[in-house]
Amino acid sequence: MNDSSHLIFSFSQMPFPSDPSRSVVESLVREVLFRQIGKPVPTQAAPVLLANSSARHMHISPENLETLFGKGAELTVHKWLYQEGQFASQQTVTMVGPRKRMIPNLRILGPCRNLTQIELSFTDAIQLGIDVPVRMSGDIEGTPGAYIMGPKGFLEMKNGVIRAARHVHMSPADAEFYGVKHLDLITLKVTAKGCTTRFDDMLVRVDPTFKLEVHMDTDEANACNLDNAQKVELFKP
Repeated sequence: MNDSSHLIFSFSQMPFPSDPSRSVVESLVREVLFRQIGKPVPTQAAPVLLANSSARHMHISPENLETLFGKGAELTVHKWLYQEGQFASQQTVTMVGPRKRMIPNLRILGPCRNLTQIELSFTDAIQLGIDVPVRMSGDIEGTPGAYIMGPKGFLEMKNGVIRAARHVHMSPADAEFYGVKHLDLITLKVTAKGCTTRFDDMLVRVDPTFKLEVHMDTDEANACNLDNAQKVELFKP
């Protein structure tokens, strides 16, 4: 047997809370393990976690943008978003659902993408009178469509209307810290005054360009009182 088979874990010389959280237990076990094998204990600090609500919006292809806004149309910046290169554009459209129910001033996010997609909350879907499935962004096969009115034209979407699955953007370093990989599921805990809420099945999306950020829709954000959150935490289920 090698030396690692004889590791003895002893917490007798370490402070131990009366009601430790999982993260505390994992940290203590990790510290003892590294000391037993004679290696320095990692001191990686927890990355800064930002949680934001994502209001209804549209992503659009260059071709569909020209259909709605005219030949040669381009998206212009209204407000830069947290993720690098992403922005809320000045361009908005009107979405028309069954029985002529409408959502006006639906904002388009930029830059343009290779497909057109609309992300709504559950409340938005009820308002329009359509059944909208929860999907990862880009997974639009078999989803409902909609009619879109722009200042220069009219677009019939055959599909592409979804409720975006709540997710967290991570860099590879963030994913290593949390012990997850691309498309894993993680849990978010939001603590607000008088309201502690746990969201399971949060999709992990990993890319070198990403900054650590949780995205949830407005219904989810209101349910956990996100605007008044005192603490947000991620942990593996």
